[in-house]
Amino acid sequence: MAEGNAKQGGAHVIVIIGCLVIVALVGVIVALVMNMNRQPQIVVQEPEPEQRATLVTEDNVQEMVEEMMQEPEVAIPQYYSVSMNMTWNFPDGASESTNAYVENAEENDTPVYFDVIRSDTEETIYQSPVIPLGGVLRNFKLDTDLDAGTYDCVCVYHLIDENQRTLTTLNMAMTVIVEG
Repeated sequence: MAEGNAKQGGAHVIVIIGCLVIVALVGVIVALVMNMNRQPQIVVQEPEPEQRATLVTEDNVQEMVEEMMQEPEVAIPQYYSVSMNMTWNFPDGASESTNAYVENAEENDTPVYFDVIRSDTEETIYQSPVIPLGGVLRNFKLDTDLDAGTYDCVCVYHLIDENQRTLTTLNMAMTVIVEG
């Protein structure tokens, strides 16, 4: 009788450990999805309905495992060829640049958009549209009317999938000069 109880107790421990592992995996997936959803979306599309995580219970453990196994793997690009000039000049804070240039080279793997963020204040001063493979963006206006001066900035590239979800980011130091 004691041996049967010990086997049954061991089986319960294995089920509990299995449930905890699955809950941890679901937690990691939810955290990753939430982090991706915090990234700005530049091109307006119909939003996908937000889905909430499902609580894992003894009754749905197998179903949750099967769902996780069916999730497609997302290939994150291993490299990105940056084609841009590192100093952008603007006659004033409200005019188009005289030399800003950003290209998404055809040898890259994904469309891209970027945000220009001031290094001193962390204010986003420009949000680009999505640039398809081979696309070029030139001589655009900033989203923020800056006073004359030189601004150290970071250009944050978002390499995106077909649903405009950020796969990875790349940061480039650059300078914005507003002349008058």
